[in-house]
Amino acid sequence: MTAQFTEFDRRMMRRALELAALGRYSAPPNPRVGCVIVQGEQIVGEGWHRKSGEAHAEPIALQAAGEAARGATAYVSLEPHSYQSRTPPCTRALIDAGVKRVVSATLDPNPAVHGAGVKQLLDAGVQAESGLLEAEARELNAGFEKRMTTGLPRVVVKIGASLDGRVALANGESRWITGETARADVQKLRAESGAVLTGIETLLADDPQLTVRDPDLDLRGRVPLRVVLDSKLRTPATARLFQDPGQVIVFAAEDAPRRVEIEQRARVVPVAKTIAGRLDLARVLVELGRLQCNDVLIEAGPTLAGAFIEAGWVDELIVYMAPVLLGPDARPMLRLPRLERLADRVQFALQRTEAMGPDVKLVLRPQLRSQ
Repeated sequence: MTAQFTEFDRRMMRRALELAALGRYSAPPNPRVGCVIVQGEQIVGEGWHRKSGEAHAEPIALQAAGEAARGATAYVSLEPHSYQSRTPPCTRALIDAGVKRVVSATLDPNPAVHGAGVKQLLDAGVQAESGLLEAEARELNAGFEKRMTTGLPRVVVKIGASLDGRVALANGESRWITGETARADVQKLRAESGAVLTGIETLLADDPQLTVRDPDLDLRGRVPLRVVLDSKLRTPATARLFQDPGQVIVFAAEDAPRRVEIEQRARVVPVAKTIAGRLDLARVLVELGRLQCNDVLIEAGPTLAGAFIEAGWVDELIVYMAPVLLGPDARPMLRLPRLERLADRVQFALQRTEAMGPDVKLVLRPQLRSQ
């Protein structure tokens, strides 16, 4: 039977989701989780998961509630975890505190937890329900959910483009097509990600740092991986991405030269090539999933970005569109195979738009190809 939730239940779960979002930049690779403890209709404790290895949301909220947790209702944005990891089971903490009802927004996609947390609570006589504001909760942890269910990270491609879909002049000049507001928003995308990935052509042309430079984005010491796809290991030893703290990973062909030289600055991961002569993107994503990357942000040129889209690996496309025209000789934002039939087009659904100073941010997700 589907649980019947009240408007008060919804308000409390919205608050739990607000708390969970506070861990947007610092909680990965763990999920973002918030918890609200309510006695009657009064909030007596709140908590959110700040960083992997630190206390989960539920014990933080229970500690704040103290004895008021006995007989209370706990609203949790994700099913409480039910096994001993680096932290004790949250189900046990809720049971020992005497909580009488636990409402979860969604079940944990981790196979080690999925449904087990709710079962443990029910077996202990705690009223346990789930499914309240589930879509919002799953959206908050979309990358974690994908990694838990497929082993692969969620892939986001970011592009800054002109109105006519161009990302650089014919000579390669591209700084800056979009304005400061859009560029600041990209810092948030990087901060949310487990890895920021680019290709060797972009590295050679722009020498990007791929770092989070906004001091207001609190990652609590977490540094996203910086990743380069470089089949021939042409990455310069002087590249700026080697100058900042954190790990750099370079994916290269198995027979690439200069490996010893680059390994002094980065981890080099050999990857087989496809029949087309490209690095196997599937193997790249498998490795990044193994490294516990929930979300991978692609900041690359039209060839590599197009390759990810062509292969069907892209979960979200974000385009920052500037109100400028660069003309037909400028570089296109994506290189895709030529189509002979309109039915073969790659189609996206617009999720939302947002003004970014003079620019517009478009958030799109792929749809199945038309038949």
